[in-house]
Amino acid sequence: MSNLFNIDQELREQAKERPVMSTTVRKRIDATLESLPESSGMHSGPFSRNSRLRQGLRRTAAATIAAGVLGMTVFASGFVSPVMADSLRSIPLVGSLFSSIEADMGLRTAGDEGLTKLVNSNVSFKDVKLEVSETVYDGTRAAFLVHITAPNLKNGEYDNGKDIVKLSNGIDNVFFNVNGTEQGGGLFYGPAGQTQPDTLFFEQVIPPSQAAAGLPDQFDAEVTFTLQGIDHEFKLNIPFTKTTEDIQHIKPNAIVSNDLITASVTEAQVTPITTRVSTVISLNGQSTLTAKDVDQLRNIGFAIYDDRGRQLTALNGEGLYEGNQLKSERIYATTPGESKYLIVKPFMIEDDFTEEITDRQFIKGMDMKIELHQP
Repeated sequence: MSNLFNIDQELREQAKERPVMSTTVRKRIDATLESLPESSGMHSGPFSRNSRLRQGLRRTAAATIAAGVLGMTVFASGFVSPVMADSLRSIPLVGSLFSSIEADMGLRTAGDEGLTKLVNSNVSFKDVKLEVSETVYDGTRAAFLVHITAPNLKNGEYDNGKDIVKLSNGIDNVFFNVNGTEQGGGLFYGPAGQTQPDTLFFEQVIPPSQAAAGLPDQFDAEVTFTLQGIDHEFKLNIPFTKTTEDIQHIKPNAIVSNDLITASVTEAQVTPITTRVSTVISLNGQSTLTAKDVDQLRNIGFAIYDDRGRQLTALNGEGLYEGNQLKSERIYATTPGESKYLIVKPFMIEDDFTEEITDRQFIKGMDMKIELHQP
């Protein structure tokens, strides 16, 4: 019988005894924060390390959260004309909120290359207001930022009536629905960054089944929120438009083996923002998996590098145990620029699949080359 296994959830459970953030992401965040101007009342770190999972959502991994988001007030108004918006986009760290996302190369590229869309979606209840001004959608990820205004919210800290908590911990539930259907694949969220403490970053991963079924290039999502201490459900209608035309669907059927395991990449979808890779790992000479075998397979990760040797940031993934195999869908942030090929390198996980990998962790002789722009 198939055993459904969510890699992302498993990693978060394992992370309860250690910091969520990998060394690589922490270094990138620290470098970004050092370059930002000082501001009073800021917290020493921009991310919540609470690993609790709530029904209907999963807390975002640190690799997907903005290290610092600037210029939010520029787009808070719905009166920005298209001409003015295009002009603003040419100004570094002002043109797009996503341009300052240091920890996610794909979303940063979306901001830099004008692959975002300005929207004007807001909802209010009494003296609490939620606003969305910009979105990103590439067929795999739908990302947006929500700015929250409330009298009991100050510098990212929220009074829920019982305690003072970080804003990201003040959300009870959030759901992402398209045409009345809740999307699977995972809704991730977290703080947008120290420069925008009252703003949250959200990212909905579109399941492969939905993408294959042809989710429209333009759609409206109904996103509902409940906040602690407020007996009200906030509903935002957020329009998304796919802005990436260069989307590659590849079936490389790359396969490698050693004495113990066989690993393969069966499919890849690459956009300028997101790289989705389908992988299979199997234990040789076995038809079923013991508990020890399951532990062995889930501790094998896949690092991906572009043709310039840059590692793609690992974002999240989920998989299914079937027979002697672990079949997985893994999401990575695409590196900027056009690559001719990708190198997929299996490695032994020591911390989590976003960790900084040392050479001794790679499984020797198991590298796979995935040619892009195939005819």
